[in-house]
Amino acid sequence: METADLEDMAKRLEKSGAYRVLRRLTVPASFSAADGTPTKLGIILDVETTGLDPAVDEIIELGMIKFEFSGDGRIFKVVDRFAELCEPTSPVPADIVALTGITPELLRGRSIRREDVSAFLSDAVIIIAHNAAFDRPFCEKVWPDFASKHWACSSTEVAWRRHGRSGVRLAYLLNEDGYFSDGHRAMNDCEAVLSVLSHGPIAGGTYLGELLTSARRSTARIFAEGAPFDSKDILKARGYRWFEGNGDRPKAWRKDFFEDELDTELTFLKTTVFGGKDIDLPIQTFSALDRYSVRTL
Repeated sequence: METADLEDMAKRLEKSGAYRVLRRLTVPASFSAADGTPTKLGIILDVETTGLDPAVDEIIELGMIKFEFSGDGRIFKVVDRFAELCEPTSPVPADIVALTGITPELLRGRSIRREDVSAFLSDAVIIIAHNAAFDRPFCEKVWPDFASKHWACSSTEVAWRRHGRSGVRLAYLLNEDGYFSDGHRAMNDCEAVLSVLSHGPIAGGTYLGELLTSARRSTARIFAEGAPFDSKDILKARGYRWFEGNGDRPKAWRKDFFEDELDTELTFLKTTVFGGKDIDLPIQTFSALDRYSVRTL
């Protein structure tokens, strides 16, 4: 059946109000025509790995899309793509093969050259991943050039729920835009992130614009060191997570905030958690240059 006929059927189903049709995602080479606005280059990145721990697990696929954008978040065009597989030193777990479809046969003899990654990154000013806290440590471990780049997270640095979205998972966001794709392959997920960010909650604005605004803000990490044990449920409900500590950072409940929210949060902790006592809590600050880095986990 011709594509035009299929599209006509889809429109009729949607018009009935009884059906919602998802179209396969196709990313255009151009999103907006050049209008003389100064532009920069960014990269959407995704990795597939043998597991969740960058200390022991390995990257088996790296996908990147380089794109041209303006400071206010308009996307102009796709500039380049990078998609490579890499054979790990240990067997790929069966659940990863089932999830990604990446088999040992596909990986056999494959590698990703460091110089190719460096060349692709060289002119980009920002790296965007949908779970940057996962992707960045893996990438930094293998390719040190990633450590010198600014990073942003399209999952956590856009207020998706405030915009009426049902969740932050990439598949949800893509479906709500009327599309689907074959997830859990690096390039497919990169295309999905780029597509989702190209849209916006208001006319003339994009989610990329909101993400860039968030990325420019400093982050403050509060360690609620010495918090009473019976306050753990209050802290958990507010989004704090327990941190076992290391040589540089204390064992404590901790949470990240934008730096301009710091005073409000310290007031909350003083009055609600520490019973009105004066507090002097450990605080670390981060920018997009070191946020999500393995050095700050």
